[in-house]
Order: sequence, then structure tokens, then C-alpha cells
Amino acid sequence: MKSRTLFATIQTEGAILPADLLQRISAGDKDLGGLTPNDYHLYEGEKVNEAINRSWNRLLAAWSAFRNALEKLSPTDITATTVTREKWLLILFQELGYGRLSAQKSAITIEEKSYPISHLWQNVPIHLVGARIELDRRTPGVTGASKASPHGMLQELLNRSSNYLWAFLSNGLKLRLLRDNISLTRNAFVEFDLEAMMKGEVYADFALLWLLAHQSRIEAERPEEFWLEKWSRKAAEQGKRALDQLRNGVEKAISALGSGFLSHPQNRDLKEQLQLGKLSTQEYYRQLLRLVYRLLFLFVAEDRELLLDPDADNVSKERYRKHYSTARIRRLAEKTLGTRHSDLFVALKLVMDKLNNG
Repeated sequence: MKSRTLFATIQTEGAILPADLLQRISAGDKDLGGLTPNDYHLYEGEKVNEAINRSWNRLLAAWSAFRNALEKLSPTDITATTVTREKWLLILFQELGYGRLSAQKSAITIEEKSYPISHLWQNVPIHLVGARIELDRRTPGVTGASKASPHGMLQELLNRSSNYLWAFLSNGLKLRLLRDNISLTRNAFVEFDLEAMMKGEVYADFALLWLLAHQSRIEAERPEEFWLEKWSRKAAEQGKRALDQLRNGVEKAISALGSGFLSHPQNRDLKEQLQLGKLSTQEYYRQLLRLVYRLLFLFVAEDRELLLDPDADNVSKERYRKHYSTARIRRLAEKTLGTRHSDLFVALKLVMDKLNNG
């Protein structure tokens, strides 16, 4: 599942570093650890945002030079590898604390299979290809992309090797952060759209890139001690707790809704269908579960401001929030006891019907 997060040029897929964790890192959440100037090896008195700003200003100029060089490049250069690395990616990684990355002289081999990764920083593969190479498509005849897509090859290396846990992949236009992924059918990575980020001068997104991809995030004798890995474990633990809480909440909601529908005087038909066996208890449970998950969908969509048409006028948006939103129902539920009136449920059903009918 992809998540665009609140950042314009960043998406996270899978659960290695979920969207809520990225937002906590961006906000400098002290509970996460690893976000102090000292953790990023800054000199005494220097602030993290000052270091990020310094890198940003240099990289804006480097990006402009790279784009100019790329536009002048001959169409016969089908990879643009040299220009992409020399004019842009090596400078980017230099600003992230890696110094001047050295190219790999030979491929990494696992059980007689070769993985021609372009660079390696300690025990972290960094595969840098040209701007004219697609990350998710095989390009015959191109080293590092000929037998499999660059992404596919790098992910396979992580999955098969016990020495490598995290890796970086980029063609200069996009940068991906990958991790060993036990799922063979579902991708898991964080992607930064460098082109949109630099072209649109989206500083906030670059700040998160700097915080996540800095050399200090993958600096430890064992990959298990990387800050990236520590953060990923925290996200997994938090996700497990959230699932446990969600499971308990869903059970309580099913019980409350099921009892409420049966006790309401206007639902005599429902009681009769259950008593006569026309509606099985299992089917009733299934419909209640479906309703609960619809509610959860609405809660998330509203809270992330994804439900309303962004082009709608403010009057219409405010009318929805005041009279039809689930946020209003949730606020009322915290303050007042329920009644026998069904107007709130009617309003909720109206919203669901509208969503169902497009």
C-alpha cells in the first residue's frame, strides 16, 4: 500500500518507515532518539536545520548545473550515467556525509549470482544509475539494469544476503531507500521524487530526505544498530500496539452497534429475520464488521483531509464539517449520551450512500 504522506514529493510503500513515523522524524520527535546535532556529527553549537539549509543551498546550484548538462547531452547516450553521477548524485551523497563515494570495482556475488552494484558504503549498497534508466524496468545491455530492473536487482541482493540490510537506489530523478523485505510480492521502500523536490524547491521534503539518508543513519558495526533500523523497529512495535487497540475497538463497536440496532423500535424487521433464521447471526456479524470498517475509512479520510473535493468552495466544506462529518459524531460521543433518535445515523448513511454512488 502506497502512502503519499503529508509531504508533496515523498511516498512510502510497505511498512519499513510508515508515514506517521516520517512525520515524527520531520517534527524532531525526541522520543524517537537519534535526532540531536551530536547524532548527526555536527560541530558544537551548530543546529541541525542550519546544516540542512547549508546543504540545500549548495544542492540547488548543483541541480541546476546537472539539468543543464543533461539537456545538452547527446541522445545517443542512452544512460546518462556519467553526467548523473558526477554532476549530481555524488555531490548529493557528499552533502549527506558520505564523502566522495568510490565506484565498486567488482560485482557482489552470492551463490554464483552477480549483483553489479555501482557503489558500497561500508555494508550499505548504494546503486546509482543514469537519469535515462528507469528504476523499475530492465534495460538490456546496461550494467546494473540488464538482467533485472535496478530496483529488482537491489531488492533481491538485500533479501538474499545476510550482510546487507538497507540500501539506496537512485537515477538522479528519484531516490529510494530500501530494506531487506521478507515479502516477495509486496514492495517496501521510501521514495523521494528528487526532480519535483528540486524543481519545486520543496525545502521541507528535502529536510526529511537529509534526516533519513544522512550517513549517520547507517553508521554502526551491525546493521541492527543503524538508526534507520531502530526507527523501523519502533514503527513496527507501534503498529502492533495500534492493531491490538484497533482489534479491541472493533470488537466493542460490533457489540455496541449490534445491540443498538436490535434494541431500536424501528428495527422490528431485523429482529424477526434473526429470530426466523432468515438472517443468520454470522451474516449479521459480517454486515456489522463491514460497517465498522467503513467508519474507520471515513475517520482516516476525514482526519487526513482526503475526503472532500479540494476544489469545493469553503461554504460547502464547512457545511459538511458542521452537519455531516464523522468528526462531529465523534465529538458528540465523547460529551453526550446517546438517545433513541436516529438522525445522526441517517446523516451518516447519506454520506456513505453518496460515496457508494460516486
